[in-house]
Amino acid sequence: MTNAIKLFTKGFVLWVILFSSAAFFFADVFTPLKGLIKPGLGIIMFGMGMTLLPQDFLRVTTMKRAVGCGILGQFLLMPLLAYLLAKGFRLSDELAMGFIILGCCPGGTASNVIAYLAKADVALSVTMTACSTILGVLVTPLLIKLLGGSYLPVDAFAMFKGIVTMVLIPVALGIAIRSALKEKVRTVVDVFPAISVLVIVLIIATIVALSKEKLPEVIGVLGVLVVAHNTLGMATGYGLAALFKLPESARRTVAIEVGMQNSGLGVALASEHFKSTLVALPSSLFSIVHNLTGSIMANIWGREPKTEK
Repeated sequence: MTNAIKLFTKGFVLWVILFSSAAFFFADVFTPLKGLIKPGLGIIMFGMGMTLLPQDFLRVTTMKRAVGCGILGQFLLMPLLAYLLAKGFRLSDELAMGFIILGCCPGGTASNVIAYLAKADVALSVTMTACSTILGVLVTPLLIKLLGGSYLPVDAFAMFKGIVTMVLIPVALGIAIRSALKEKVRTVVDVFPAISVLVIVLIIATIVALSKEKLPEVIGVLGVLVVAHNTLGMATGYGLAALFKLPESARRTVAIEVGMQNSGLGVALASEHFKSTLVALPSSLFSIVHNLTGSIMANIWGREPKTEK
């Protein structure tokens, strides 16, 4: 069973491509799933909480410089990159807002696996993901309001309440259950990555189905910008970590954490608070891109020894 779960989880990009293709040609099958986007993200975040322990947050006291560097990249560099790319390429209001939402989201849960494969600092990766997720409850809606308010009206307080419901409560519940039951829930914890993959694949397919009519018009330029946002995020994250004089393993971790966003949250926020399905497209496409680029960098770095100074 464990091997089957791992195999299914590793095939994330393949499942996204297959289900998204099916959704494009058989949209009527997937459009009824729109109402599952918000609870689906809650399931994913509950699974993330089940992988965390209180010490993952307390560890920040021994990793202040590295965590601070990552948070700076996550909530300053990525939002600014998204805003500048949207502005520079004169995206429509809907796509620009979607891009800004993506840039303002906290780190993605897949980054921890990529960090392990890249011979990066996994403990730092887990701590950064945990911290950015909690900080994002407040910071993400404020940044979206600040950077995206000129494109479309933004109700930051409504977003804050939505993030509390979709992220904070499920994560806190997962942490509480894991802390109370410890190894008794190990089997459940091992299954959650596969559940998360299935849920996010269905969410992306649903967005593709809902955006079927306009997707061919925007997929080209949007694909280029999403790749640019992701790769620039990783590059600037690594450069920032080097500027902070962090060791090589931490530089890799910061690059991965900054470059990989919680695109599931981006899709949920876009779908929940904006009428146009185009707003959710950047985050949907990013789900594919950041897993591909993350896997490529993990393969490159995984072959090299960590040269610590």
